[in-house]
Amino acid sequence: MNAQPSSTRPLNITILVSDLSDRGAGRWGDAVRPFLLTKALHSLGHKVKILGFNADGSGNLKSSEQLPIQQIPGGIYPNFFSSARQFLKALKDEPADLLYAYKPKPTSFGLGLAHRFRHKTPLFLDIDDWELSWHGGDAYRYKASPRQFIRDLRSDCALREPDYPAYLKQMEKLIDRADHVTTHNQFLQSRFGGTYIPNGKDIHAFNPANYIAEDSRDRFNLNGFRTLMFPGAPRPYKGVEDILAAMEQLNWPDLRLVIVGGSPYDQYDQQLMERWGKWIIKIPKVPYSQMPEVISAAHAVVVPQQDVPAAQAQFPLKLTDGMAMAKPILATRVGDIPRIVDDTGELADPSNPAQLAQGIEAIFSDLDAANSRGLRARKRCVEHYSIEAMARTLAEILPMKT
Repeated sequence: MNAQPSSTRPLNITILVSDLSDRGAGRWGDAVRPFLLTKALHSLGHKVKILGFNADGSGNLKSSEQLPIQQIPGGIYPNFFSSARQFLKALKDEPADLLYAYKPKPTSFGLGLAHRFRHKTPLFLDIDDWELSWHGGDAYRYKASPRQFIRDLRSDCALREPDYPAYLKQMEKLIDRADHVTTHNQFLQSRFGGTYIPNGKDIHAFNPANYIAEDSRDRFNLNGFRTLMFPGAPRPYKGVEDILAAMEQLNWPDLRLVIVGGSPYDQYDQQLMERWGKWIIKIPKVPYSQMPEVISAAHAVVVPQQDVPAAQAQFPLKLTDGMAMAKPILATRVGDIPRIVDDTGELADPSNPAQLAQGIEAIFSDLDAANSRGLRARKRCVEHYSIEAMARTLAEILPMKT
């Protein structure tokens, strides 16, 4: 099911990214949204460049002839003014037919608007998260006394941070200035409008036919266990503790939750180990190209999101990781998850360990039936949540170049 190349001339497209470090888009390489968009655009015959900031120089992103990646040192104000000038100069020096800003941040969309004002380049905006959900959502207000305001201007964070929440809130008011908006779930589309383009999986790389599950379990020392896998970075809203509480209720001695990579943000996974360590097996972070093999070792993939705005606004990539690999899925009814999974997996209410325990029992009481649903999940992923599916929708909204 290949996307059809555009019948018009290919576009030169520059994707603007606020953070290319290993704490941002560089963490999972080509698994995150800017690179999924890039793959879909390439399949349509367009030329793509990624331009973004990397404040600490971390990450393993490599520029290539096929995908040029230009990383500009970032930082805080006032040094960021120099970074922004470099960014805008790079846009001027290599003119694009279309700018595609990733996230409504000053450091991506804001600079895209500045460039468009002078050069009239069409500007698309892709929204894959509700940035203010991390700061109180609609209730967020920047309130400070004159003395605190001065402190915030002088400190190494707060108002000197280019993507400080007060600035993000102002950027939301400018979203309608984009020539087109794309979002990856219904929550964001309802909030910001635009075209719904769910994340696409590379279903050729994530193909269970390429792996033997028992061999993968042996490689990662998982033989002898019934394994639930959480192939993402643990954070409180992702419901990992709910799964662990469900496992404790069941108290099966051979049941384990496999966490891949751990959290790059804080010490939360260490807190999980201290409380629930007897149920957890940790696999160190692996290159994303190795993730299909890791997931092939699981008996089931769990996505137990809690019902909070941060989760509602996300498209869990680990969900389609498991679906593409034809794994039984256990997830919660949060955001788009029920729509994505449909009838191909087990669903539980959020923050409900008892229902999650029932889902675990349902999977392992008839693993053959669960694996059959996993095969249906892969078919659904191929049809609706693949790179090819993304490309078909993008082809409908991209401007023509004749």
